[in-house]
Amino acid sequence: MKKKPLILVTNDDGIMAPGLRTLIEVMIEIGDVVVVAPDSPQSGMGHAVTISETLYCDEIKVDDGPQKEFKSSGTPADCVKLAVSEILDRKPDLCVSGINHGSNSSINVIYSGTMSAAVEAGVEGIPAIGFSLLDYSWDADFLPLKSYIKQIAENVLKNGLPDGVVLNVNFPKNKTFEGIKICRQARANWVEEFDKRINPQGKVYYWLTGKFVNMDKGEDTDEWALANNYISIVPVQFDLTAHHFIHKLNDWNL
Repeated sequence: MKKKPLILVTNDDGIMAPGLRTLIEVMIEIGDVVVVAPDSPQSGMGHAVTISETLYCDEIKVDDGPQKEFKSSGTPADCVKLAVSEILDRKPDLCVSGINHGSNSSINVIYSGTMSAAVEAGVEGIPAIGFSLLDYSWDADFLPLKSYIKQIAENVLKNGLPDGVVLNVNFPKNKTFEGIKICRQARANWVEEFDKRINPQGKVYYWLTGKFVNMDKGEDTDEWALANNYISIVPVQFDLTAHHFIHKLNDWNL
């Protein structure tokens, strides 16, 4: 009998998040599932890791889903590190992260805890995918995503991914989709402002606010795909070297 693939499931919205529970349901149809996820929401943590505090990781039972499930006091990246180093007896065949409540398209990929978990898995040599839905509601409808998630995950298991590459998959908020688009990351950013306030004790504090600005008019971007009801898939590399600038930098008088 062919051995089932071992699949690590994690997220950044916390172990009780509906998006995670949906992702677990899909992965159980494909392989043997182990879950290691934060015990509380960790959105916007990026690739933070815990170095100045103790980490906890406790086995729990949420439902009848995965074979083993753990909640951790750490970040999404911590969860992947703990899974690989302390919990699993072999390297997973696949790591999936999400389903995030809210998109991680364009520049959001660098802030995302969801994608940072996937990237950490990629650093460990594990094929990895981050899944996100453009709906921030805790009660978001993840059912329309399930068949697509299964299809994408099975393709990664079958075809593999290049070293240093993970997939960033974003779904528009809808019941049906026009299809899947392979995209590049849109050139966009957040224009931030800080709402300055004073607390009752007279201490100044700030709330971060801002708006997302898409400067990219291309029709091959993840933002275009989502705006036109397509599922976007962006292959993401975590080698941040600007290779195209190396030869120019060598011409400097350094």
